[in-house]
Amino acid sequence: MATVVTFGEIMLRLSTPGFSRFRQATAFDATFGGGEANVAVSLALFGHEARFVSKLPAHAIGQAAVDRLRQFGVDPSHVVRGGDRVGIYFLETGASQRPSTVIYDRAHSAVSEMDPGEVDWAAAMDGADWFHWTGITPALGPKPKAAVEAACRAAKAAGVTVSCDLNFRSKLWTTDEAQATMRPLMEWVDVCIANEEDADRSLGMRTAGSGADAADEAALDEAGYARLAERLQQEYGFDAVAVTLRESHSASDNGWSAMLVGGAGSAAPVAQATRSRQYEVRLVDRVGGGDSFAAGLVHGLLTKAEAEEALEFAVAASALKQTIPGDLNLTSSSEVEKLAQGSGSGRVER
Repeated sequence: MATVVTFGEIMLRLSTPGFSRFRQATAFDATFGGGEANVAVSLALFGHEARFVSKLPAHAIGQAAVDRLRQFGVDPSHVVRGGDRVGIYFLETGASQRPSTVIYDRAHSAVSEMDPGEVDWAAAMDGADWFHWTGITPALGPKPKAAVEAACRAAKAAGVTVSCDLNFRSKLWTTDEAQATMRPLMEWVDVCIANEEDADRSLGMRTAGSGADAADEAALDEAGYARLAERLQQEYGFDAVAVTLRESHSASDNGWSAMLVGGAGSAAPVAQATRSRQYEVRLVDRVGGGDSFAAGLVHGLLTKAEAEEALEFAVAASALKQTIPGDLNLTSSSEVEKLAQGSGSGRVER
């Protein structure tokens, strides 16, 4: 298996029990999560050596986050200790026609005030095969943005493949701020992961016929998404581009699939965009769904002979995650393989 490094913020997640609203809650379920940490946990559970780089306070809540990473086999030895705050996000889980809602409380968190030089990036990338980051991290401020660039430079110097999930967050920055930061950072990226909103808001890349232009969010134009993936690859020279496709029937029921063009790692590339099978998912918790797709894609590109196989693994991994409460995709590679190969009946295994 491979060694994969991720860099970002792990947060304390406080979610309302069941489907209750914030105004109803008298208690919150507490756990930890965050885009790049979620990816690291998935990859560790798939059997890879996963290193997570971040900054956390030295107090007990910061230690609890580190302990959570260790619990699932992630190496936290490159987590810098210091600062005063662990970022927090509050989650109200939606149902039917009521969407889920996230409220951030992460200003002045430890990682948002981390100087790039606090991490020994050469040591973090030593022996690594892959480095993954998301657009959430540079949105946290100038210092995390500089740290992402330092990490990418170190990865390239070490011959490490770099992937980025664009992950635009409107509650963290504007479209103009995102594009001014993300476009230059694409210089370092080999594998880009996006949906139509991310591509539009983070890179200004819109394709007519994609969901960004559709009046009905549940309607998908496969050709439009294929054009989007191919244009992203041509514009930025990515080795591979994956575009996730979500058909939002309601907050409870989604169609889930993805498209991929190109390839990386050991996977032989596809010349034109290809689409995965589609899953009809009854959502339990969609938070972390994109992270589980990214982890599945990284695993697939590192271990599969063909890019199409990598794509099917990624989509199956993400479909399973969205049936699991919490940020983390607590599935094994064998469980994902079973679904990817067609066992999706949901029957009890005895």
